[in-house]
Amino acid sequence: MSHMLTKKLPPVQSILFLVTRKASQLSRQRYDVIVVGGGHAGTEAAAAAARVGAETLLVTQKIHTIGALSCNPSLGGVGKGHLVREVDALDGLCGRAGDWAGIHFSILNRRKGPAVWGPRAQLDRQRYREFIQAELLSTPRLMVLEGSVEKLLVTDPNPEEPGSHRVTGIHLANGSHPISASSVVLTTGTFLSGSLFMGQTTSPGGRIGDAPSSTGLSETLKERLGLRVGRLRTGTPPRILKDSVDLSLAKLHPPDTHPAPFSFMNTHTRCKPEEQLPCYLTYTTPGVERVVRESLHLNCHIHQDTKGPRYCPSIESRVLRFPGRSHQVWLEPEGMTSDLFYPQGLSMTMPPDVQLRLIREIPAMHRAEIHTPGYGVQYDYVCPTQLSPALQVKNTQGLFLAGQINGTTGYEEAAAQGLWAGVNAARWALSQPLVALSRTESYIGVLIDDLVSRGVKEPYRMFTSRAEFRTSLRPDNADLRLTLKGFEVGCVSSVRHDVALRVKSSLQDAIASLQALTLSPNRWRKKLPGISVSESKSSMLSGMELLQYKDVSFEILASVFPECLSPYMELSQRLKIEAVYKPHCDLSKREIERIQKEENMSLPQDIDYFTLPVSLSQEVREILNRFRPSTLGAATRLEGMTPAAVVTLFNYVNLTGRKERMVNRNEADNEEEREEDLCTRNASLPQ
Repeated sequence: MSHMLTKKLPPVQSILFLVTRKASQLSRQRYDVIVVGGGHAGTEAAAAAARVGAETLLVTQKIHTIGALSCNPSLGGVGKGHLVREVDALDGLCGRAGDWAGIHFSILNRRKGPAVWGPRAQLDRQRYREFIQAELLSTPRLMVLEGSVEKLLVTDPNPEEPGSHRVTGIHLANGSHPISASSVVLTTGTFLSGSLFMGQTTSPGGRIGDAPSSTGLSETLKERLGLRVGRLRTGTPPRILKDSVDLSLAKLHPPDTHPAPFSFMNTHTRCKPEEQLPCYLTYTTPGVERVVRESLHLNCHIHQDTKGPRYCPSIESRVLRFPGRSHQVWLEPEGMTSDLFYPQGLSMTMPPDVQLRLIREIPAMHRAEIHTPGYGVQYDYVCPTQLSPALQVKNTQGLFLAGQINGTTGYEEAAAQGLWAGVNAARWALSQPLVALSRTESYIGVLIDDLVSRGVKEPYRMFTSRAEFRTSLRPDNADLRLTLKGFEVGCVSSVRHDVALRVKSSLQDAIASLQALTLSPNRWRKKLPGISVSESKSSMLSGMELLQYKDVSFEILASVFPECLSPYMELSQRLKIEAVYKPHCDLSKREIERIQKEENMSLPQDIDYFTLPVSLSQEVREILNRFRPSTLGAATRLEGMTPAAVVTLFNYVNLTGRKERMVNRNEADNEEEREEDLCTRNASLPQ
């Protein structure tokens, strides 16, 4: 078991005392990097900047809420789990924190291929917060300060760098001396000019019990820096007392019997398999829809035209959008000793008494009691097309943004941006070149590229369908894709780097051993009588090719060839996945190289996309017709374009171009023949 899961964390009161003492002894007024905000984006940004080597200050309104799970007590999922694994591969915090705090582990999408599996865990809120705070306190070069940022310090730009402004630090709201820095990372979450909504009541705040960020910060972004700022909304469900729920009327959903850790550094989770807690599934009823409709006049949040999250909507939005349907409600435990359930799927903003009426329309909650009512939040975000792929504001040197301020939703999306913004903020401060991640090598690259090239119209959430090459961007190989690169840019420790190198070397050796096991189909059938190799197949098969068969596992092969395969048993699942996806990855690699090479391929401006004789949806045709991209690369970055549509468009233009070249070549050949005939005839004429 990894040392990460056996270390003893100090109690939270001790942590707060240590952090407060460090804050009160703040001895310097200049840092390399200042990170504003202590949520998922801020904690990852601060830790990453410090790992790269920058003297870093994390400023947060309340120290004891650092690492708090503001909304749902869970981590990962389909697409989101990929991000957690990638953040971990880059030595981030959230994967190891999830392994420490998880109380219910499961892999979503098990019935589909490993490329779209979604590692997920229910978390103990207190354990998660304690782990994050302990990690930050033990990070060298990182200081923590409790305070509210009033505004950014802005000066004229360095003329040798692009940009109209330069950020040089922050000014706190308490009137103390300004604190200087070479770069600043803003991770304000829902706190930037945040407002809370419950029924017809509105109050300032970014989370219940917490004030919004200073209005001066929002004004700096809009007025001083001239950034385009929009407004988004989200919400959270009420918390339900466990003892008031009739679980006999809900469907039990147990966790996986063998919890799969998020972190590549861990072989086990802290929570033992038998200690995990179950979740429960129930459904809304027609009574829920009736309560929603009867209370619409009491709900000002739902009437706002500010964009809300399509992929995590309120129950009011779901009812209005899909009338007459029954909707899932998951009852999720909030902690190992917590007496609360989090009702996933019941985000709502109606008055508290109406919330209770609605919840009691669900059979399992007919006697439910609310501990804390649900509420809505509206907040400012900066249109992310104003950022570079390094997450730096294009017109402002040294200013980086990460998390919900960029228009995303979710802990995982915030953590991924925070880590990469922290890396680049540190590199900027240390006069090192900024770095970007390609969408061909990571989901983090997909996320950032989508944000900076397409922007958002609603809170952005990661899905596997957003990645063109998801067969090669799998949860199992995030370390092979990113850890070595992370070491190069400075955010990965030598310990993790060495582990990744050993894994890479062992995988290569194991694959070489499998490739060397080459037998005829007949001999394979004799060695493994139970396998279904076709009788008609005559070509030689390697162990790697045989491992692609559904009924062949690495353990089976190792039992027949123990002398060469048994040393690699700990990699058995990874080798099986590598074998299954090898043909797909080889194809993906060729497609990546082809599309990268042809990104500047010109698209004819006279194409009639509505009559194009290829398989494109009407929505994609409308997008292409409206924007009429000039190149293939520009088409890939249009919002709404799917990976399949890009490949279809590429193949069509490529094929059409080949046909035209052939026609032109034939015409040229014919012309040459005519000229030769003419010369021959002329030569035969009398002079």
